[in-house]
Amino acid sequence: MQSPSKRKIVIPGGAGYLGQAFAAHFAAQGDQVYILSRRAQPDAGNIHYLAWDGATLGPWASVFDGADAVINMAGRTVNCRYNARNKRQIYDSRLRSTRVIGQAIATCARPPRVWLNASSATIYRDADDREVDEASGEIGSGFSVDVCQKWEFELWNSPTPHTRKVALRMAVVFGRGKGGPAEAFANIVRLGLGGTQGNGRQYVSWIHMADCIRSLEWLLAHEALSGPVNLAAPNPLPNREFMRTFRQMCRQPIGLPANRLMLEVGAFFLRTETELLLKSRRVVPGRLRESGFSFAYPTFAEALHEILH
Repeated sequence: MQSPSKRKIVIPGGAGYLGQAFAAHFAAQGDQVYILSRRAQPDAGNIHYLAWDGATLGPWASVFDGADAVINMAGRTVNCRYNARNKRQIYDSRLRSTRVIGQAIATCARPPRVWLNASSATIYRDADDREVDEASGEIGSGFSVDVCQKWEFELWNSPTPHTRKVALRMAVVFGRGKGGPAEAFANIVRLGLGGTQGNGRQYVSWIHMADCIRSLEWLLAHEALSGPVNLAAPNPLPNREFMRTFRQMCRQPIGLPANRLMLEVGAFFLRTETELLLKSRRVVPGRLRESGFSFAYPTFAEALHEILH
């Protein structure tokens, strides 16, 4: 999708897997992209890097003035053990960065037109009984849900009356390149370990990177859309089918299953949590579909075939 004219896009926390993909897309359209990162990097064409700490106002705040869009992707990875230290970092990295972005926008003479702020589809309850969208989805409970609720609270309560705000309730984004979930799952499957995880009935919500980026463009263009928006493909699927599709696409007939106990042991040694695999997320894109958005990759088989082949 081509941008209507050259734009100014600011991506706080844009040095990660998703942020880099978003930045590359906008830069290829001719947009000027500004990434706020804790790690100093040289500019690359239309992509410019600014240093920030994700918590306090600094010289970086001036870049928000006159921006067409802010896409906040800042936040510590949740792929870790949920001990007290990591939990605090997960909270702080999301809440402080969202709060200070709101403060920066509030100082602008020409506030950004729209602010898209990352959230997560994990905000909904563990659900395998029915699909959930923004209108019907029941908010869940527990640490991950609490993080999402507090994260969105900071967004909605930021003093930015002239900037449209959208919470991106993102499913797992599958795309090409190193460091993404497609690479991680493919490596497991090729080792023969890609069998059913847990009871296999838990649903996996996902979206192809191309559709994720097209969703961002859609949200930038459609000014009537604000509030929470699910970024998820319309066809979530049970883990059993999800892993079978991966095995088929990787041409690996062997896939050893892993029950909950085995996953708990593995998660301990890999320093992560089984919730990332065992929570059932049956999230669908209600508001995107209602607004007329169409998916290039509506099924997981189509999406994975494009990514791997």
